Amino acid sequence: MIIEIGIFDEPITRRNQLQEPFIKNYTINDVVKIIGDKPQLYTDLHVHMSKNNFDETPFLAPFRSGNYTFLLILKGSITLQLNLITHTLESSEMIVVKPQTVSQITEISKDLEIISVSFTVDFIFKILLKKAEFDAIDFLTANSYPKLKLLKEEKETSIVLSKLLAKNNNADALLLPFRNEIIMHSFGLLLYHYGAIFKREYPNLEAHLNRKQQLTLQFLTILNDHFKNERSVKFYADCMHLTPAHLSKVLKEVSDKTASQLIDDAVIMEAKLLLSNPLLSISEVANELKFSNLSFFGKYFKKNTGVSPSYFRKNTN
Repeated sequence: MIIEIGIFDEPITRRNQLQEPFIKNYTINDVVKIIGDKPQLYTDLHVHMSKNNFDETPFLAPFRSGNYTFLLILKGSITLQLNLITHTLESSEMIVVKPQTVSQITEISKDLEIISVSFTVDFIFKILLKKAEFDAIDFLTANSYPKLKLLKEEKETSIVLSKLLAKNNNADALLLPFRNEIIMHSFGLLLYHYGAIFKREYPNLEAHLNRKQQLTLQFLTILNDHFKNERSVKFYADCMHLTPAHLSKVLKEVSDKTASQLIDDAVIMEAKLLLSNPLLSISEVANELKFSNLSFFGKYFKKNTGVSPSYFRKNTN
């Protein structure tokens, strides 16, 4: 936007400059509006596919966003600055843009085709509970911005997974059974896919987590080892030398869930997996999860899922 400055305009111009920061902060929804996409089912996940959509970039000024973005170039090229470091990406190359990075697109080719998958930290924590999963995606927290050159089959896999994610996250699509599960698993596969390539290309890539993220990963690691036996927030807080209140506050800020909610998520996920095995009785499932009796397990399961264990089993097998 060009502002003409005259004698009478100066006070207004100065006031506007004070009110509007030079580097704007965008949410995923802000970006969706700017590029002209439709909002998708999950507001903290968005898949954008463009094919010669823009004569010029819709982002003329530097900006920050509060989310991660996987940017994959299918055709053409794009030049952008990430925290003042210039990167030029060409066909079959991808880069991860981290939250709060100052980004500026300086040049795009006329034949540019891209896939961008944007997601928040909260969305990651909706699906990741195991330490192995965090080990696979520590490239998300790297201090640098390395780009990947994908092999032909790796590029094709990226496209397939991104399209599957976009199809199921389309808010206008028919509401099919297991839609949420398909979204979560296809997103997880995309994380693993890129994580495996990063591990191969950058085996010594240094990851960086802030203190709250470190505590969250520590909690989830302990949870993965003990959720069958321990459902007390105090147990996990004691293991981490924190108060239960402080632990829950940190987890809520990072994952948007309290310690109790994450514990319940882990137990219910395991319960569903066990109930899906027809060789196990419901009583054996309750014993495996260390519930004192079948009745207590039934009440716990129904409280967290809305249905009884027997109803769940009947309608999933």
